[in-house]
Amino acid sequence: MKRYSNLFSQVIDYENLYEAYINAKKGKRFRGEVLEFTNNLEENLIQLQNELIHKTYRVGRYREFHVFEPKKRLIMALPFRDRVVQWAIYKVLEPLFDMQFIRDSYACREGMGTQRAADRLQYWMRKKDRGPCRKPYYLKLDISKYFYRIDHDVLLNILGRKVKDPELMNLLELIIKCEETNFGVPLGDHHFENDRLEGMGMPIGNLTSQLFANLYLNELDQYAKHDMRIKHYIRYMDDVTILHDSKQELHRILEEIDAFLRSELKLQLNNKTTIRPIKDGIEFVGFRIWPTHRKLKKKTVKKMNNRLKYVKKAFARGEVSLESIRSTLFSYLGFMEHADCHHLKNKVLREFVLSKDSTK
Repeated sequence: MKRYSNLFSQVIDYENLYEAYINAKKGKRFRGEVLEFTNNLEENLIQLQNELIHKTYRVGRYREFHVFEPKKRLIMALPFRDRVVQWAIYKVLEPLFDMQFIRDSYACREGMGTQRAADRLQYWMRKKDRGPCRKPYYLKLDISKYFYRIDHDVLLNILGRKVKDPELMNLLELIIKCEETNFGVPLGDHHFENDRLEGMGMPIGNLTSQLFANLYLNELDQYAKHDMRIKHYIRYMDDVTILHDSKQELHRILEEIDAFLRSELKLQLNNKTTIRPIKDGIEFVGFRIWPTHRKLKKKTVKKMNNRLKYVKKAFARGEVSLESIRSTLFSYLGFMEHADCHHLKNKVLREFVLSKDSTK
């Protein structure tokens, strides 16, 4: 296994920090903290650089809020200067880690994404449907509270096997093991505010959390593909689907994967994990997919309708621009192009009343 050294110097390089600033401010350049940082850009970047060099950098205080789509999630947002540091780390590490990921890992990777993941799974389903087996099955894994249960020591051990740079590892540990904020939550139905656990969890909202969460389950990917020799295995972040002709074999695979997750990654599957016939359709990356067609998941449609209603009312109140509302609409229409939802598309166009200029 290749280990990478001399990475910290790349992270703290002024040009890398400047490019990190450019990435961090995209879509947010008119926010107060971004404008404030930009007004003294060179001075602020040099100060960040010096803090990183002299090991005086400390992670800022998280701003916390909840989202409820599709389920309640705790989102944590860092101050802008910390997001610049996160981008500086991401730009150096992401290309190195990406080379080690399996082909069929699709989340948070350039050139991948939900559409390619859905296409790949449907391609396999069609091959299975036309094969000799009359009733192929799929195994759908559901990991309990994945982001909130990532073990810090396990994650740092995984990073340490890939990063041979003590200075960078110290910085990564500072971010992962935040002194002021606990990210972990117990299993089961608990309130996020009252039951925080230390030593586990990644804050949803951090750029590095996406990278680390992908890297964490890459351990399962490698085990499934190279040790277990599973052919039809696909993952989008913590959404894992496996196809096989034999239901009994999928039960055996499930037992082995469950044991691996518990022993190696300290994760647990929940009761939403299921084995069902492919003909029932597979819910994956916002779609329900069959060998012959695909539709949007009901939760996806509900989320889309709620969002469109919100931006429509916000536009009427003057809170969002016409360009913003057009961007939202066309984004959803583009997403619907990848599913069999002609009637839904027409319904959205009929009900989402815009000025004539908005469709030009």
